[in-house]
Amino acid sequence: MKTIKLLCLSLFVGFFASCNQEDDRSTETAKFAVPVIKSLETLRSSISVTSAQETNADGKIYIAENLLFYIAQESGIHIFDNSNPANPQNMAFINLEGVHDIAVKDNYLYADNFIDLVVFDISDINNIEVVRVAENVISFYPTYPSDAEFYAYEVYPSEGEIMVGFRIETRERPSEQYINFADNALASFESASGSGNVGTGGSFARFQINNNALYTVESFNLKVFNITNPTETFFDKTVNMNEWLGGGLFETLFKQKEFLFIGSTNGMYIVNALDEFNPYFVSSFAHATACDPVVVDGYKAYITVRGGSNCGSIEDQVNVIDITTIENPTLISTYLLTQPYGLGIKNNVLYVCADGNLNVFDATNSAELSLENTYEDEVTDVIALDSHLIAVGTNKIIQYNYGENHTLEVMSVVNF
Repeated sequence: MKTIKLLCLSLFVGFFASCNQEDDRSTETAKFAVPVIKSLETLRSSISVTSAQETNADGKIYIAENLLFYIAQESGIHIFDNSNPANPQNMAFINLEGVHDIAVKDNYLYADNFIDLVVFDISDINNIEVVRVAENVISFYPTYPSDAEFYAYEVYPSEGEIMVGFRIETRERPSEQYINFADNALASFESASGSGNVGTGGSFARFQINNNALYTVESFNLKVFNITNPTETFFDKTVNMNEWLGGGLFETLFKQKEFLFIGSTNGMYIVNALDEFNPYFVSSFAHATACDPVVVDGYKAYITVRGGSNCGSIEDQVNVIDITTIENPTLISTYLLTQPYGLGIKNNVLYVCADGNLNVFDATNSAELSLENTYEDEVTDVIALDSHLIAVGTNKIIQYNYGENHTLEVMSVVNF
């Protein structure tokens, strides 16, 4: 267990080591990233279900039949009865401190709790139950703070603990001889290195279900879980994909038919999952380092590529990729768009969240996207359903009716 923790520590700190390159040596103090440590026993025992709650956390959305889920990051899961999208009813809250993603099949909800996979029976929303906790099966890497100059390497988790984040402390600036753990961590890591009713997530989803397999993406890996019997869900295998990546990191996961489309920091990767428990790499489409989710419709894949900050220096854009020949995806067109985030596609209409706006494109001509409408609704991701569009922003969910000429009409807004 300690070996795993050291590897995880090296991994995420190494990724953000570049944040330390502009130290101001002229000042007498410096900002240190100090790990926040929590007990695994406390995290596991704190799982509970309550009545509807307010939230103050960024979130993702997920839809499963008449249920709408708002996944408040590292807080919990808000559950709405969405039988009437014009008036969604906030029904329940699952307190799950380490949640980042979920997936739903039939009456079972699968969620991460930092390093655990937790399975809930949601057949009765008024009596949600935990039916399985698979411990220590998911890797978790806290985001290294971009304003930190040094890493407080003297703070680390003991047996039975986990690092869940960082706090910034201002300390006396160390001497030139100070060994900054973050500056050396990457090198040390590199040397160590369906069937059924399945719900739908947004373009930033990292969980997908394929028949009796649940997939989760981590920085370099695709993990496979066997959910044939939900109450006995178990970790099946890790598909190590580091050799495909060429320095990139996996970020998002989208499924169409037997294929998985993985958005990464350096491109899109395609995996054949016809044999759900033995997925294998098929092909990739590469771009410069950037953050990018991907969605697919028919023989076209759509990628938002966002540069700046930790995402890289590539120019912000939307790429349309031809996947007619799945072994050789090729670029059809590029549309420049400021700070694009999540996206969705339905009936040749592309919805892209960019710079706080919801942009609606006519994608009938893949070689030339046409911007039709823009809504200043401060949203970051969407799910394009057959019936209507659902968008999510910070502490809010907006549901829209599809109108004529690619217009959208607000049906309901939920503000937390």
